[in-house]
Amino acid sequence: MSAQINLRAEVSSKAHLGSNVSIGPFTIVEDGAVIGDGTVVGGNALIGGGARIGKDCRIHHGAIVGHMPQDLKYAGEPTTCEIGDRTVIREYTTLHRGTGDTGRTIIGSDCFIMGYVHIAHDCVIGNKVIMSNAAMLAGHCIVEDNVTLGGILAIHQFVRIGRHSMIGGGLRVGKDIPPYSLAGGEPLRFEGLNSIGLRRRGFSREVLDILEKTFNVLYYTGLNVTQALEKIRKDQSLMAFQEVQHVVQFISDSQRGIIVPPRRRQHADRDLR
Repeated sequence: MSAQINLRAEVSSKAHLGSNVSIGPFTIVEDGAVIGDGTVVGGNALIGGGARIGKDCRIHHGAIVGHMPQDLKYAGEPTTCEIGDRTVIREYTTLHRGTGDTGRTIIGSDCFIMGYVHIAHDCVIGNKVIMSNAAMLAGHCIVEDNVTLGGILAIHQFVRIGRHSMIGGGLRVGKDIPPYSLAGGEPLRFEGLNSIGLRRRGFSREVLDILEKTFNVLYYTGLNVTQALEKIRKDQSLMAFQEVQHVVQFISDSQRGIIVPPRRRQHADRDLR
């Protein structure tokens, strides 16, 4: 089935639209944009020339996808904003394409990007990520699969957020968030394992227990991060699990450092001393 384009939309003849695409009124689709089969774009949206949108996505009123990045170093070079299949992009989001640094902003499949979210240049977002209203990612951030971000978050450039983690709303994120964890408080702190989310996604009791032991070593033994990672690596009962291997690799690769332990546990440890 051919695309359904509202008469009041402006769609370039140099854009590439798949079958059964729907374009709402007053939406602009620029030269070179690519929209996959079955994707629906609401009214007053802007699909920039750098947009590469997958199949069966839903892009709501006023969203901007694939427009030029907000980076003073950007010199007009051709770059992209790539979106996987079945991702929902709600009202007034701004998803910018990459810069000459990496050339690409990437957003995975089956994501839910709520209203007023901003994803800046050169970010990489995994699959099944939920970003609540007005969460904001600065440039070059990495968000792994199955992450949930609360509303009104300000996330610093180059921050990395590990898979299956969750961050509360209304916070500043300046450090990396380990996989499988909960983050909250001000300043942002580790608040424990994301056990409810992990159980909902089918993680076994054994894996949850192993991850609890891993984070206990990391956060509650009084060791620094380097010492804690070495202790975890030497424990074959922990390293036998791929989830623990991923935690260790993620933290080893961190450039900004990871969030600190919860204040209440720090106070408790101090009282014991």
